[in-house]
Amino acid sequence: MAATVVAGQQIEMMGKAAPQRRTQSLAERNRELFDAQRKARRGPTPEVFFAKHIDNTRLVKADDPERRREMRQFSIAMGMLFLLVMVYVWQHFLAIEIGYKVEAQKTQVEQLREENRQLRLSQAQLTDPERIDKIAKQLGLDAPQPGQVVRPDGSVMPAGAVLAQSNAPALVAQ
Repeated sequence: MAATVVAGQQIEMMGKAAPQRRTQSLAERNRELFDAQRKARRGPTPEVFFAKHIDNTRLVKADDPERRREMRQFSIAMGMLFLLVMVYVWQHFLAIEIGYKVEAQKTQVEQLREENRQLRLSQAQLTDPERIDKIAKQLGLDAPQPGQVVRPDGSVMPAGAVLAQSNAPALVAQ
């Protein structure tokens, strides 16, 4: 009920000041509204606030052994849980890293197999007797004449066809 009376007084004060406000500046109008609200709010007695300084430096918190034990158990449990989670995460990231290494090595093996295949193909092309014969003829080389081939031991190859022979090393008796 008192709130409606105060609101009614504010409306009356604002209504009385309405015709004069048209000529006043905005700052003056705001100041008048603020003063009107303050008068309607406070009533006959002014509001007084006192600063109260509280000094809690002499207070000492009481020690609770049961609470301390509970907090210690909780901390240990949380520490163990954290440790288990960290081990799991470490293993997970290690497995991912090893997976990347395995894939990289598989790719490397495939590249090496392809390179080996290319090298074998190149070797087969380079050691082809027809190719070697063609290149020799381009360079002006011919088949060796009889007696032209000399062995490393100093003997000369015979001119005719030679059959393959096997000379078994002699056993030395003691």
